Amino acid sequence: MSAALEFDTVDILFAPGTGRRRDAALRSALALLDQGQDRTQIETSTGVVVGVSGASLAVQRGQISVLMGLSGSGKSTLLRAANGLNRVTRGRVLVHDGEKHVDVARCDAATLRKLRRTSIAMIFQQFGLLPWRTVRENVGLGLELRGDSAATRKKIIDEKLELVGLSRWADRYAHELSGGMQQRVGLARAFATDAAILLMDEPFSALDPLIRTKLQDELLALQSRVRKTILFVTHDLDEALKLGNQTSVLEGGRIVQTGTSEDIVLRPASAYVGEFVQHMNPLSVLNGRMAMRPWSELPTDGQTRFLDAARHYAVAIDDQGRPVSASCGGAPLELRTTPAEGPGLLVADVGTPLRQLIQWCRAGHPVLLAEGGAVQGVCGPAEVIRALATSDARARAHG
Repeated sequence: MSAALEFDTVDILFAPGTGRRRDAALRSALALLDQGQDRTQIETSTGVVVGVSGASLAVQRGQISVLMGLSGSGKSTLLRAANGLNRVTRGRVLVHDGEKHVDVARCDAATLRKLRRTSIAMIFQQFGLLPWRTVRENVGLGLELRGDSAATRKKIIDEKLELVGLSRWADRYAHELSGGMQQRVGLARAFATDAAILLMDEPFSALDPLIRTKLQDELLALQSRVRKTILFVTHDLDEALKLGNQTSVLEGGRIVQTGTSEDIVLRPASAYVGEFVQHMNPLSVLNGRMAMRPWSELPTDGQTRFLDAARHYAVAIDDQGRPVSASCGGAPLELRTTPAEGPGLLVADVGTPLRQLIQWCRAGHPVLLAEGGAVQGVCGPAEVIRALATSDARARAHG
């Protein structure tokens, strides 16, 4: 897998004034930054504000990479460097464009305009819709600016409105739509340009919690179909860990940890990250991989392993680790890949959210967790309780 977007040791500094005075202030600030001084010290000495310092991050093609942190941590500042809205003081921002990588920090104006028209789209917190335009006209704005024909615009707009479920609202105006629907118009407008990279700056934070959760689910469903490369900014850890293939936590302009949801939750790299973990909702974040009892730890009898301490549930696997038979108390159990009424043992993906696993466990049986067809572990009531208890203990430890 290759990076579609890469930040290479990026510093973003904001200096007052213009010309030589500004340049001199920036040089002084960079020297102090290299000496290890923090934001406050540098601003006091030079008047220069350090937005981002030493940020390195690779965003892989087709994945969602989340930047999260408190207000002023530098997350939006870094995101806006990806399309040149914030000027990079030092370092590189590489965007994959066809067969080459373009350094947004150093490219000429014409190249930057081309990237913004064809390769990178941005979705804002406040929707950014033009009130005098209909939904259809808002979605087609980028296509107009690109010079596409009316027929081409209509075809693309219709496709994207259907993608986000707004076809019947095409001729309405923004004020006639709910906040969640307006944000879906923003998504459709970004998709319309067919840009490979989407920059999303706290797009759901202005919405009420129910609409926000619904749009998170819709984004994940859309992503499974369109496979865009998404850089997503949020201050909400639950949102970050729900959406992100990887999450980067920023503090004081620096990336202090980048990792998977499992890395962030189970292995916080600092007390600062631990404070975020302390306040997370475990049911929104934990999944089967994080909660399961690994297959290798289960008691065994040849090719058969027992899923519970009482050895009521037994499962046999083949040489590739795929389940071939199951029983409960000696009575055969059907192996299933979808939930159904009646006795049976469900085999689910190891990444299934814990919230869903709890629902399935209510049927009375544990759930086998597999990856690529091979069994990885089991999640039953005992594993659910252990996962929640461990999460609560970790939160209290960081409290």
